[in-house]
Amino acid sequence: MLKNLREDIDVTIARDPAARSRLEVVLIYPGFQAVQLHRVAHGCWTHGWRLLGRVISQFSRWVTGIEIHPGARIGRRFFIDHGMGVVIGETSEIGDDVTLYHGVTLGGVSPSEDSHSQRDQKRHPTLEDGVIVGSGAQVLGPITVGRCARVGANAVVTKDVPSCTTVVGIPAKAIQPRDRRGETEPRFVAYGTPTGDASDPVSRAIEGLLDEVQRLRARVGQLEQVADKDDALERIGVEGAGEEEPPAARVSRPGKC
Repeated sequence: MLKNLREDIDVTIARDPAARSRLEVVLIYPGFQAVQLHRVAHGCWTHGWRLLGRVISQFSRWVTGIEIHPGARIGRRFFIDHGMGVVIGETSEIGDDVTLYHGVTLGGVSPSEDSHSQRDQKRHPTLEDGVIVGSGAQVLGPITVGRCARVGANAVVTKDVPSCTTVVGIPAKAIQPRDRRGETEPRFVAYGTPTGDASDPVSRAIEGLLDEVQRLRARVGQLEQVADKDDALERIGVEGAGEEEPPAARVSRPGKC
């Protein structure tokens, strides 16, 4: 337990440059405090003291602004930055070295429909090791976000996310599968949102459609030119046929000796 406590303090210092000492982390960091209270609440929950676990969970929510259901399973070195508004549902599973930012929801998709049949069923997402979820993102349903995946700020994720993939948007779409070969450790991406020249999938799709429209316009122009030439030749042919002498005139013409 003391080892986990030290790891939680160290990971906060490692991922937040504003943290200047271990004492500061312990006293004023709501993410750290919420995680420690959750570990106590989860212990009560797994030992059958479920009401006590819920009471501790609600106390933690009141103190930190972070709501973690005592049934949620959380791995080592879990870091919640800022934290206000984070909601983690009962059947959520979080691996090691995961980072969440404020406003993140790990929720279900139909909590108010036939609640009795949903009890003790998997309703919330699974985040594998090394996942980063940006502020305001909503990860909904019993889906899996693969190892070292990145979920951009304000994304809405309702389908599985492959490992080492960054997703953004509503609904979330992959923008850059990241090849980890040659890297000894995953690169940390603050807020789960790449700040380089990664392109937006919607913008790429629109640009592709515009290019296709330009190609179609050029092709239509070529076909119109061919059609105009055919019409011109047809008119010339009709006019030439109209200038021929009528058969009667040809018969009345005297022949040569």
